[in-house]
Amino acid sequence: MFINAGFAMSYGVFQEYYSANWTLQGNREVTGIIGTTTNGVMYLSMPFLFALFTKRWARKRRIAALCGAALTCLSFLLSSFSTQVWHLVATQGVMAALGCALIYSPTTLSLGEWFSTSNRAVAYGVVLSCKNIVGSTCPFLFRVLLDRYGFRIALRLWTATAGGTSILAVLLIPTHPLSISSSIHRSPKIPWHFLKHQTFYIYSIAIILQSSGYGIPQTYLNTYAHEATLLSQTSATLLLTLFNVPGIVASSFFGYLSDNKRFSLSATTVSAISAVSSALSAFLLWGLTSRGSMALLVLFSMTFGFFAGGYSATWGGVINELEREAAQRNEAIDTGMLYGLLNGARGIGYVTGGLAGVPLLKAGSTTSVGSFGYGTTYGPLIIFTGLSSVFGGWGLLWKWKLLRLV
Repeated sequence: MFINAGFAMSYGVFQEYYSANWTLQGNREVTGIIGTTTNGVMYLSMPFLFALFTKRWARKRRIAALCGAALTCLSFLLSSFSTQVWHLVATQGVMAALGCALIYSPTTLSLGEWFSTSNRAVAYGVVLSCKNIVGSTCPFLFRVLLDRYGFRIALRLWTATAGGTSILAVLLIPTHPLSISSSIHRSPKIPWHFLKHQTFYIYSIAIILQSSGYGIPQTYLNTYAHEATLLSQTSATLLLTLFNVPGIVASSFFGYLSDNKRFSLSATTVSAISAVSSALSAFLLWGLTSRGSMALLVLFSMTFGFFAGGYSATWGGVINELEREAAQRNEAIDTGMLYGLLNGARGIGYVTGGLAGVPLLKAGSTTSVGSFGYGTTYGPLIIFTGLSSVFGGWGLLWKWKLLRLV
């Protein structure tokens, strides 16, 4: 079901191709928002979709996922006929994202029902690892297709690939039998008690801040490597692959930490480890790269990809913590709906980062100042990535403040 996410995670290849082979009408710089818009729209729609399929339409999850696969295929097919830049934004950035969300939301709800509190974070982590497997293989696939056939034929071939794999995946995922049988008898109302408690908002703000910077390297790293450090297209594409590969292990690793089976770490601590480490990677590695410094960019891609890529796997621990708080207050909580809202916060972050990326790129120095990445056109983007990443762990500071007040 993550085959469609491969496009968003590998969009930097398309971004670099559009920059070097511009044939459409409109502002070329607008293509920079497509990758982050795809992620933003997909995650922003999830709270509404999770609300629909968690109870009221639980029986229609598979039908919805199949409709999502059809919408995704249609959007990529239409995008291959684009003549203006806004056509790409509408089809790849919006339509494809809605299709992906229709696949992801029902199937993820079923996953959450199969696993209990004790192993839920690990389950989410393993599934998210699959997303990174796809994101690791797609950059070179897209590079070959674009170089050999151009973006129009490449998108049509991707349409066939996405359609076949998505439909097969949807049919293979079973719906939890207890969910289906009980959906008839239980109330369709969703408990919203958690909205009264500050813990939910602490984590939501942290997710928004972290996500606003996470999509920046996915979109611009390929172009930065090719234009600023003068690396070849093959080397630049390799960086995007190396960015996604560590997430295969990171998602499972941070999911394991969040379940507290062997290490007694709070959800805020685990998320802070991810956030601060990825911020240091952006400031000390990406920012200090210079012309031809392939080794430093490889190190950045792998470290940032590991720590930032594992951030969403900490949400299983966040949900477990909110579930414990609800139990202490004797309140009901719908973990599926809660997970959907956390994804919605991620969507806000993606959209914010995408909209900020274009003016930040314009604000960068048109002529290189010094020999490091900070002095290039991409300098403001690097700083924004690091700052937004570190603030993704601000929940730990909030917890310390509360402990000192007690």
